[in-house]
Amino acid sequence: MNVMSLLVERAVSNRMRFRGRVRRLAALIVVACLVPVVGSQSAQAASQVLAPGFGYLSVSDGTKLSINVVLPGPESAGPYPTVVEYSGYGPSNPLDSGLSLLFNALGYAYVGVNMRGTGCSGGSFSYFEPAQLTDGYEMIEAIAAQSWVKFNKVGMVGVSYSGISQLFVASTQPPSLAAIAPFSVIDDSYRSTLYPGGILNTGFAVDWAAQRMKESRAYGQPWTKARADAGDKQCALNQQLRSANTDLVAKINLNPFYNATIGDQLAPATMVSRITVPTFIAGAWQDEQTGARFANMLDNFSSTKHLYATLMNGLHTDSLASSVIVRLVEFLDLYVARRVPSMGVLQFALPLVSAGIFGAPDTVPLLDRFGGKSYQQALKLFEAEPSIEVLFEQGAAKGATPGSPVPRFKATFASWPPPNAIAKRWYLQSGGSLTVKAPTGAKSNSAYQADVKNTTDTFYSGSRSAFSKAGVVYAWKPPRAGTALIFTTSALTADTVLLGSGSADLYISSSTGDTDLEVTLSELRPDGSEVYVQSGWLRASHNALDTRLSSELLPVNTHLEADARKISKSSPTLVRVEILPVGHAFRKGSRLRVVIDAPGGNRAVWKFRSIVAGEKVTIWHNQKHPSSIVLSTVAGVSVPRGVPGCGALRGQPCRPRG
Repeated sequence: MNVMSLLVERAVSNRMRFRGRVRRLAALIVVACLVPVVGSQSAQAASQVLAPGFGYLSVSDGTKLSINVVLPGPESAGPYPTVVEYSGYGPSNPLDSGLSLLFNALGYAYVGVNMRGTGCSGGSFSYFEPAQLTDGYEMIEAIAAQSWVKFNKVGMVGVSYSGISQLFVASTQPPSLAAIAPFSVIDDSYRSTLYPGGILNTGFAVDWAAQRMKESRAYGQPWTKARADAGDKQCALNQQLRSANTDLVAKINLNPFYNATIGDQLAPATMVSRITVPTFIAGAWQDEQTGARFANMLDNFSSTKHLYATLMNGLHTDSLASSVIVRLVEFLDLYVARRVPSMGVLQFALPLVSAGIFGAPDTVPLLDRFGGKSYQQALKLFEAEPSIEVLFEQGAAKGATPGSPVPRFKATFASWPPPNAIAKRWYLQSGGSLTVKAPTGAKSNSAYQADVKNTTDTFYSGSRSAFSKAGVVYAWKPPRAGTALIFTTSALTADTVLLGSGSADLYISSSTGDTDLEVTLSELRPDGSEVYVQSGWLRASHNALDTRLSSELLPVNTHLEADARKISKSSPTLVRVEILPVGHAFRKGSRLRVVIDAPGGNRAVWKFRSIVAGEKVTIWHNQKHPSSIVLSTVAGVSVPRGVPGCGALRGQPCRPRG
């Protein structure tokens, strides 16, 4: 029986999948119902007068959200194009300039809004509960109605938390929202970072949840205590409700399987189809916090006529690289400010941003490419360009500081997934080879001993502040002998560009009836150095697939408790391990390497609560059980000659010849 027929057979027998779809539909209905509800509240929200500086914005249930309004000049000189940042961090903290300095310099008014239950805002806090969506709708309408807001329309901006929040708010379709620019986001809270492959990520995800709980306690953010002590009675009053906050860590531990009632409402991928405004997304393949899975939802943005994305190798902060900010300024100027984009101010601002975040000088040329054009001409030109931009080999640009976020080359595409993407499959063979031809032997398998220590290992142990800097040093260690299986292609006969998601389709057995898998791609260069490319994970007992969402290149596991089943201890079971999206150029002469082992050691700050107990894991690779890996490749991308220096690529550690 071949791979696909077996998958179909399993899908048909899965009665719980129908129930899961019903729950998913119910979650979408909840989001849809928010629109008329919050629509009736917008008039009340819009009647408020919001003065420049720190203050409060009231929403319909009486909760007061702390906000900070920073104008680029006198109120009398307005109105100004306006952007809003919305999160549970400290966007309303008047002592933290954050993004306000950049946007004020560009001529935008900036409004930072703290979610309910955080900062000086009232109410209790949970992770993207429905009230945060309705609050978002109302605060957009309230801010847009102010006399200092140009066109009475606002944009939304932000990275990570304040990037993800935009997807939730925009799905409620506030009438006064002009555009959003969500950077470094997720598509699915469970599958992206919390339980990748069904394995709890204790290294970043749980730590992040614990930090949110700590900061959302009464005076959990020090600046709120300072305000209360200085006489802000509203801030002091709002702290009294914090005992009602949700225990996020306990909630995580209570839900090791996917719960559609909870999970679908926390998955932007289920609701971005409702976003109608122009959207610009940016993110990195090796993002050490939110991961790369966000790219899989780009084709879900079916209701906006204007979706733009810039994708790159790199880290969580690389969405603020200079080449991305240039495109962001063009996007906001055209869709929020409604003016011809100009790079004038960026000549001074970008070097400061680059030095502060990346510790490297800026080398991106700033050209006023719309100079001499009218607004309509500039808009027409921008919209005629390919919407998807992929930056390759950030950190290795000619003439730039090694490790700085400047791409060596780029490629553009009309849509995502790339229209010219081709699935290419390599088969695991005895002896550790990886070939395009399927195995022919009747009996062939390989085994390793799952390494318990590996699950708590990362390749970075330094400070978070230094992680994004050029020249950061990683400790990417090779697997210990006997604890992994390694399969490598022969030298590639032509340049090969990977772009998109992938799948490791493996026939496995485990001496304990289960195991946690990590599949890692790397490039083995002719000089013997090895460069990290991407990884994927799966708890073997979570191997049931949602065939409605799965494809050859993207296995989507249900992760439902009702679907969980042990694998055989002695005979092969097919499991499909999702490889996160990636963009990487393999040059002629390099080899593709695939490492299969226990999770850990191949991510910067992700750790795993693994079930690994030293079990023997067998991978079968014979004619009847052809284990393979399939990856998305694209042709027509011009790859410059010469490999980047070992360690130059952002987010991609390199092991020199051992």
